[in-house]
Amino acid sequence: NINGCDSLAILDLTIYFSDTITTPITACDSYLWLGSIYTNSGVYDSLFQNVDGCDSLVILDLSIYYSDTNTTQITTCDSYTWLGSIYTNSGVYDSLFQTIQGCDSLVILDLTINYSDTITTQITACDSFLWLGSTYTLSGVYDSLFQTTEGCDSLAILDLTINKSDTVINLV
Repeated sequence: NINGCDSLAILDLTIYFSDTITTPITACDSYLWLGSIYTNSGVYDSLFQNVDGCDSLVILDLSIYYSDTNTTQITTCDSYTWLGSIYTNSGVYDSLFQTIQGCDSLVILDLTINYSDTITTQITACDSFLWLGSTYTLSGVYDSLFQTTEGCDSLAILDLTINKSDTVINLV
């Protein structure tokens, strides 16, 4: 001290440390953190004060995965089997799955169903009948397969009755 005597100085020191917390997060499409919405993967941070008044760094290590939507357009004849179900009417059908990351994956089927045709014609003729380039002389049921303009089967059926003409011979 100033009088030449020993003096003892005592320091009662408390050291407080800064905090750093890193949180890894995986989310689908977006993530809400500290009042902000994040839609891209990245490392984000924010600085706070801890209870001791020291800096406290909070780090968000964010991985964003996105939901998928896939649409398939199909045009077919009569029916279509999709995901284990048979569809016979045109329409838009959907199913929800999960991606490997657990996000929604919407699969949409835009389906057009064209139908096959069957046309039956009943004809009674004498001796013979010409149908689709062929001459028929016997009664019976005949058919021929065509394609509609949409590419579907079109079955034409001929239900034919042939009546034989009587032959009269005059002997004079």
